[in-house]
Amino acid sequence: MQAISPLVNELQLGSRLNSAVETNRRGEFALLLSMLSADARDMAQFQTPEFKHVDLRAKFNLGDSQPLLKQLDSDSPVTNNSSSFQNGGNTCFRLANAIHKEALVIRRQEALEMEDVLANCEINTRLRHQNVTTEQPVKLHHFVDQLVMQRQMSELIAQA
Repeated sequence: MQAISPLVNELQLGSRLNSAVETNRRGEFALLLSMLSADARDMAQFQTPEFKHVDLRAKFNLGDSQPLLKQLDSDSPVTNNSSSFQNGGNTCFRLANAIHKEALVIRRQEALEMEDVLANCEINTRLRHQNVTTEQPVKLHHFVDQLVMQRQMSELIAQA
């Protein structure tokens, strides 16, 4: 059974975290912490009405946010800063990424779940999913040619 409202921040726990610390119940404390969201934006101090109305990008004079997702098949200008990292290292990559922001996730047309499944499949299954034929043409030998090859192999085995 799934919870109706999952735990997001520490205010939803009330004093259970404090009492677990005071009574030295490490297991309960670790369990409660593991159920909280790992995203810092979900912490209680960021959920106040005053904080939600403040535009932090304007307040700190920040630029546009980094794109989260790009599609290789449909989005034409997909930024790739990997060559700057290979050629100039981490500092060069940071500069290139500040100038031309690269998407955090670049993927193909498949859904994210399907890409996870395909990543765990063998190469033949992936190619079959993409409708790429992997079958090699079978070269059939004449029966007499097969007999000749078998005789040659038996002679080689006998010599060894």
